[in-house]
Amino acid sequence: MATPLVVSDVAKSFTMHLRDGIKLPVVAGVSFSIRAGECTVLGGPSGAGKSSILKMLYGNYAVDEGQIIVSHDDGLIDLATASPRTVLAVRRQTIGYVSQFLRTVPRVPALDVVAEPLVERGEDHESARDKARALLAQLNLPEKLWALPPATFSGGEQQRVNIARGFITEHPILLLDEPTASLDARNRDVVIELIAGKKTAGVALLGIFHDHDVREAVADRIIDVTAFAPGKIAA
Repeated sequence: MATPLVVSDVAKSFTMHLRDGIKLPVVAGVSFSIRAGECTVLGGPSGAGKSSILKMLYGNYAVDEGQIIVSHDDGLIDLATASPRTVLAVRRQTIGYVSQFLRTVPRVPALDVVAEPLVERGEDHESARDKARALLAQLNLPEKLWALPPATFSGGEQQRVNIARGFITEHPILLLDEPTASLDARNRDVVIELIAGKKTAGVALLGIFHDHDVREAVADRIIDVTAFAPGKIAA
């Protein structure tokens, strides 16, 4: 599908239960679409709601109002109203996500952490591990670490495992939340290459990049999230 993700009039607020139920508005009127084969970047200052938008698109945050329409399994799904079972199916097949933080089961080797998304999608275990090896090598993670649990790694090493895990599948939509935040210049360049490869493959990418050079290298379009500030009147 040429436009696999359409966001329409989405709003989000948080309820402060320890402060008499005060509602804190985050974003309102969020509307945009993402095309296959492009990398769109959410721009704006810290606190503008960029990560909240990504988390709504992935189903981590509930939506107060609006629609998040995703092309999934030969049909259209509104993630704003989808059941938890459907959200999990969309994550497994359609929307991938690279967060800023790696959350893994203790004692599982890095190689299996990276291969796991492919195994969950039905790929042969050894084939998945081969693809994991290739990605970890591309991201310059020393081979001596592959059999160790990532909990023992440095922040930059953990992030490379996180990136490999996120990029190993062929999800048609990929969300990127500061994937290069803990990386050195050499590995930032690798991530830029990986993003270019996804674009060539027709993946629709939506990301947050505070690194100006990375943002300029990958962005086909920048969406200014300050336009979605609650109470802001559109021009």
